[in-house]
Amino acid sequence: MAALGGLGAPDGGGSSGSEDEAAPCAAAAAAAQKREERLRKFRELHMKRNEARKLNHQEVVEEDKRLKLPANWEAKKARLEWELKVQEKKKECAAKGEDYERVKLLEISAEDAERWERKKKRKNPDLGFSDYAAAQLRQYQRLTRQIKPDLEQYEKLKEQYGEALYPTSDSLLHGSHVPDKEGIDRMVADLEKQIEKREKYSRRRPYNDDADIDYINERNAKFNKKAERFYGKYTAEIKQNLERGTAV
Repeated sequence: MAALGGLGAPDGGGSSGSEDEAAPCAAAAAAAQKREERLRKFRELHMKRNEARKLNHQEVVEEDKRLKLPANWEAKKARLEWELKVQEKKKECAAKGEDYERVKLLEISAEDAERWERKKKRKNPDLGFSDYAAAQLRQYQRLTRQIKPDLEQYEKLKEQYGEALYPTSDSLLHGSHVPDKEGIDRMVADLEKQIEKREKYSRRRPYNDDADIDYINERNAKFNKKAERFYGKYTAEIKQNLERGTAV
């Protein structure tokens, strides 16, 4: 029995030795695997960094190109693209034998048409003063829009003068037409209305020598007027007391 026990002892010692040798190998394999995983993540991060650097460089180049373009380049580009589409659509309609204007109207929805009509009505045709010729033309167009033609009188003159009612370059116009009293009255009323309207225009206020001088320059005078307009009613009593010398 002792011999058997002695024989069994070496077997137990051999298995523990193999386990001790396998543990460092497993730890080294785990460390190598972990190191490989870290290297793989590092390579992925490196590739992502290079890709981000490349994209940033492209964005910088594109931004520099956009900054060098004119201010209204986007609007011009959109306009050119729209014109190209219109030209292509016209060619397509011409090839099919269709009317482009009719096709274009068929493609417009009722909502878009209504919106464009509202926008057209809101648009102010008066662009302000550019020169005296343009101002005179605007006044002429405004006055002619106010004219209400007398069709009955026109028919009478047409029957009376015939073709002579429409003068040509050879017609003698001076002294050939005598306006009626109603037409003269309308002209006088219109002139008086224009004079009355011009009198309402704002004119530059003349300088008042008797006014109190409470400013040191033009800018200070404008500031004082503005302050008086907004706070004058609150400081009127204080100002009077200071002028009388009765302020506490």
